[in-house]
Amino acid sequence: MNTEKHPLRPFLPENARILMLGSFPPPTARWSMEFFYPNWINDMWRILGHIFYNDRHHFEIKGEKRFDKERIVEFCTDKGIALYDTACEVRRLKDNASDKFLEVVTPTDIRALLSALPHCTAVVTTGQKATDVIVETFGCKEPAVGSSSNIKCGERELRFWRMPSSSRAYPLALDKKASSYRKMLSDENIK
Repeated sequence: MNTEKHPLRPFLPENARILMLGSFPPPTARWSMEFFYPNWINDMWRILGHIFYNDRHHFEIKGEKRFDKERIVEFCTDKGIALYDTACEVRRLKDNASDKFLEVVTPTDIRALLSALPHCTAVVTTGQKATDVIVETFGCKEPAVGSSSNIKCGERELRFWRMPSSSRAYPLALDKKASSYRKMLSDENIK
């Protein structure tokens, strides 16, 4: 079975205060843009649109089933949100985007990402597979969904947030997911 290398470079704005980590992008046939959380039926950009603009469609291109990458990049840069995934090489056990069928071949060097983000105070995972990698990497306990614990990276102490998955396969209404993300963003002073 073939392995797949990560198709995107880490998005690391200089001012980033949180590092948001998923597991791995879906197959490119499911992308609506060339950026993180590209699957049209993933609700990450709808959650953030709902929180910051009271409009879940804010990051969508009107009349198309695509997200507006430029608007998203500008937003993440402005808010200080870095993005990447916890795996840089995987094996897909089935041809889909489900974490359940992803085998992490090479985990991402999270410590190296954090060293490039001197203002970062929190690591945020957006799914179980990503959470498992952080727990294994830092030898920490897994926080309950919607809450945080602390991790150490060298001399730095950071909060480790476990958020509900933005995938529609995760059985929670968008408003309830947004409520968890809103609390985390508020606690991290991202307005």
